[in-house]
Amino acid sequence: MPANKRPRRLNYAVNKKWPKSGSKVAKAISHYKKLQKRIAFEWETKWLQNALKIVTAKLKKYQINLNKI
Repeated sequence: MPANKRPRRLNYAVNKKWPKSGSKVAKAISHYKKLQKRIAFEWETKWLQNALKIVTAKLKKYQINLNKI
């Protein structure tokens, strides 16, 4: 990478809840809601359990309370 280029790969902030992180927080919340609808429709499958585990970890990382969703 030339010296005068800014490092674009560093703009993706994984652990931040700020404007630089874009709409990751909103997408995580909508994903959680979709999974809840699927669990209500088709019981808890192993796939849904694993997906819910991943989404809850993301929401915990972004410090979002599950009771307020």
